[in-house]
Amino acid sequence: MTGTAAPVVQQDLDIPETVVRLRAAFDSGLTRPAAWRRRQLHALRGMLRQHTSDIEEALYDDLRKGRTESHLTEIGGVLTEIEHALRHLDRWMKPRRVAVPLNIKPATARVHPEPLGVCLIIAPWNYPLTLTLNPLVGALAAGNAAVVKPSELAPATSALLADLLPRHLEAVAVVEGAVEETTELLAQRFDHIFYTGNGTVGRIVAAAAARNLTPITLELGGKSPVFIDETADTAVTARRLAWGKFTNAGQTCVAPDYVLVTGAARDALLAELPRAVQQMFGTDPRTSADYGRIVNDRHFHRLSGLTAEGDLVTGGVSDAAERYMAPTVLTEVPHSAPVMTEEIFGPILPILTVRDVDEAIDFINARDKPLSLYAFTRDKAARQALLERTSSGGLVSNAPMIHLGVPDLPFGGVGESGMGAYHGKASFDTFSHRKPVLSKPTRPDTSTHRTRPVPSRSSPRPSPGPTPSSEGSDDRPRRCPNAPADSTT
Repeated sequence: MTGTAAPVVQQDLDIPETVVRLRAAFDSGLTRPAAWRRRQLHALRGMLRQHTSDIEEALYDDLRKGRTESHLTEIGGVLTEIEHALRHLDRWMKPRRVAVPLNIKPATARVHPEPLGVCLIIAPWNYPLTLTLNPLVGALAAGNAAVVKPSELAPATSALLADLLPRHLEAVAVVEGAVEETTELLAQRFDHIFYTGNGTVGRIVAAAAARNLTPITLELGGKSPVFIDETADTAVTARRLAWGKFTNAGQTCVAPDYVLVTGAARDALLAELPRAVQQMFGTDPRTSADYGRIVNDRHFHRLSGLTAEGDLVTGGVSDAAERYMAPTVLTEVPHSAPVMTEEIFGPILPILTVRDVDEAIDFINARDKPLSLYAFTRDKAARQALLERTSSGGLVSNAPMIHLGVPDLPFGGVGESGMGAYHGKASFDTFSHRKPVLSKPTRPDTSTHRTRPVPSRSSPRPSPGPTPSSEGSDDRPRRCPNAPADSTT
């Protein structure tokens, strides 16, 4: 059934009514056909291309993102995800045949991916376009209806999405607001909840989902460490580290949070990092079109307090009125300092010295499992040790953050850094139910066949059967008197 339900149009939304309306659209069969899914993905791609300048303006208003960064980390990333889904959608939707055991044959068995229903996507403020629309790509590709809740801390982008999405997409509604609206959303019954944000709110989302036994994906964060040893190319390492840390003013869930560097590599790294920052943003990052701002006053003052301990290598300049905080590198930071015990989520990079990779592994394993782990080393044994002896959402060698740009790599955390994954096929799977379907013919009717069980060694030996003398006959085949020698009856 394909259905002919009308698109859900954004109004002053009554949240329970909106969910009911979306469920009616889903139940009508509107969202299931491949043609509908492709139409939504094409419409979303067209929306991004048609309103590029509006999106750039909103991202600048919210986070002071420059045009290059907006395309690289926001618009371009969503377009890549859409193109990947369109290219592979038919294969993802195709039922997958699986083998049937001999004792069940004849039969055929397949796994059919089917949409879950009405999904809720709660997005964060730090990448307010990408982290709203990338999950939505997966939900639409899988054939679902969706409620999107953008972050109120990125009001310009939230307002733009609330205007554009319902005008371009069917069976999608946008709910703006803060705690009150999110609480009311979580009181509704959804078929999947996808949340990106911090662990505190993640626990609230998980508790609300549990009341309806709703499956969830939690994309959280944590402190993503970097290991650097003396085999790394110091200049390249410093440039890539500065890019990964200070893009979006450090407000990235997979940004390097702190560095564990061996003593032999420490001094060279500390000398190169200020030069790398200057190459990226000039002598005064405040004037750079490519350097962003802290999202609001509360986060600015929180970050200012994190620079109280440690020795300053570079940066340290800030302006509360502008919410500007220069790219800052610290060393000699106590392990108990707040900058080492909470997720930084800003342009502050602590550098700690370790003896070797073994000490780095012990340090990492003594803390919560990170969302990402980065290793700058040419030592294969060190890379293998980090792979086998640590647990993290992802492990990347010689570059931070770029694994997010590979659609076929599932992205997600483990433990405190999250549960579930998305991007590419993983997004489609997240928003799908893999239904097992088995078909068995009625002929031959193998259900009435019986087999004699094989006795175990501990089972009593069966008693001897009747003998020819007691029964007058046995079970051996006999030859008829006048039959040929090779025939039996």
